[in-house]
Amino acid sequence: MSWFRIQGRFVDNLPKIYGIYTGGFLGFVALMAILEQYGGATADTIGILFVAFTIVIYALIGWLSRTMQVDAYYVAGREVPPVFNGMATAADWMSGASFVAMAGGIYMGGHSYLAFVVGWTGGYVLVAVLMAPYLRKFGCYTVPDFIGTRYGGNLTRLLAVLVLVVASFTYVTAQINATGTIASRALQIPFEVGVWFGLLGILLCSMLGGMRAVTWTQVAQYIVLIIAYLVPVFWMSMKQDFGVIPQFAYGDATARIQELEPMLGVGTLKATESFAGLSALVNLHATPGDSALAAWKFVTLVAAMMLGTASLPHILMRYFTTPSVRAARTSVAWSLFFITLLYFTAPALATFTKLQVLDPNLATSIIGKAIVDVNALEWIQKWSEIGMLKIADSNGDGILQINEFFMRGDIVVLATPEIAGLPYVISGLVAAGGMAAAMSTADGLLLAIANALSHDLYYKIIDPKAETRKRLLVARILLILIGAAGAFVASLKLTSILGAVAWAFCFAMSGLFFPLVLGVWWKRANRAGAIAGMAVGLGVGFWYLYMVRFAGMEPWIGLDHLRFGIVGASASLISMVAVTLMTAAPDAETQAMVDEVRIPSGATILGSTH
Repeated sequence: MSWFRIQGRFVDNLPKIYGIYTGGFLGFVALMAILEQYGGATADTIGILFVAFTIVIYALIGWLSRTMQVDAYYVAGREVPPVFNGMATAADWMSGASFVAMAGGIYMGGHSYLAFVVGWTGGYVLVAVLMAPYLRKFGCYTVPDFIGTRYGGNLTRLLAVLVLVVASFTYVTAQINATGTIASRALQIPFEVGVWFGLLGILLCSMLGGMRAVTWTQVAQYIVLIIAYLVPVFWMSMKQDFGVIPQFAYGDATARIQELEPMLGVGTLKATESFAGLSALVNLHATPGDSALAAWKFVTLVAAMMLGTASLPHILMRYFTTPSVRAARTSVAWSLFFITLLYFTAPALATFTKLQVLDPNLATSIIGKAIVDVNALEWIQKWSEIGMLKIADSNGDGILQINEFFMRGDIVVLATPEIAGLPYVISGLVAAGGMAAAMSTADGLLLAIANALSHDLYYKIIDPKAETRKRLLVARILLILIGAAGAFVASLKLTSILGAVAWAFCFAMSGLFFPLVLGVWWKRANRAGAIAGMAVGLGVGFWYLYMVRFAGMEPWIGLDHLRFGIVGASASLISMVAVTLMTAAPDAETQAMVDEVRIPSGATILGSTH
């Protein structure tokens, strides 16, 4: 039993601690399977137990990690090992968009949605090469902390906080949207109530321990979400006789779908009815057109997601927690590895799930079946009751056509076990994984906003003499207020999860990408240029989004509302370079500091007194 004995520092026992945790979680899954098989537990009971059990575990970790130390609250004491920081970063990254909505987007829209996968993964190359090691060498607590210290002046810090709040708040509403979707299905409650339930779980994880609590919770959440994502895909692949490695075996499934879609009218039939928030499969298939324009749209969406990834404050903050500059660089590589496990699997999940719905040779298919029989299916009834799915017999023939089946793409992953006829325990597992993904990202986002406001606005600008207890109290109050505002906005269902995430990335890159990159790599960049870059970039991005999305303006060269960051970031670069060259260069001390930042060894710039 000595293996279960914990001795020494917590960080020295991380493999043992999370090994025990993983074993315990798998034991819980096995217990739920036994209850389903022999105890007669219903799907609703299993779903509630999965969500409740995991949230209690996360809350317990948050409670045990509580702290009143500034260094621990803001940067987890800078003692997170690279492998575990990679897992925490992956959980921070595997948001509701990645876990809940990504495969749904591919399911509904096909290969064009792979631009998100390519862009989000490629963005970590930019993080590794341009950002993470150098920001860690700087020794800052937050992204606005770097901007304010590198360029000097309260206005630069204030503008950086503004961009951070706009981007992160937009992003956090998407995560609370995802928690509401999961909670509404698992607990059979209205979506508008589910978002508040999800918020409660999010706050329990982060409020008392800050970055330290969020870090160790996110490691636990990654373990849950990756198990939950992989199990249904492997199960479906073997069930459909496509082999034991679905990531390499779904080509035949794709070929089968290509045979079925023309027969079922996918891409040719027009939907005869529409429902708020729901889409028919045919609506989201691209119509034949200019292949050059399609390629341009793919490339620009990849670029927007890449630059947005490298600008997201809650992701960059994760690399402030490592013990050294080298550890920061190594943890980026681990982050990519852990993220790839999910992204490499998403297309396979979408493919197998679509085949379950379309293929008449499979018992789970619904297209071409009698509508009365389809409506009798339990998963159809459950998702319809909470407004996520709708069937309309538009032509009155009693047979379900492809353009009579409407659903939110956001539910595809969550509904996959039910669609595929898998045991209820898998549905509960997937719900727990989706909740873990959304909660982990929401924790990081809320912490990024609250830390920026409490550290960079309150402490650095409003009350520089504030004592530690007061600073952390302000941070915790802000967490609650911002979370409540996010839950309220999410309950309004203003856009889809993927749409909100794309907007967040575009806001971040519009205001922060070039001030961050040039702050590290161009020592001539000065305060006036940074102010112009952030203000003009964010302003132009806002204007273009409003004009394209709400004012009816025709998009410029295919740059629609999901790509407005390309316009904003271009304006940011032009204005920052122009204003910098028209104004005085930074003083010699600042330029020497920038040179020092790019040296991969030595003491941090701000040191331990920050």
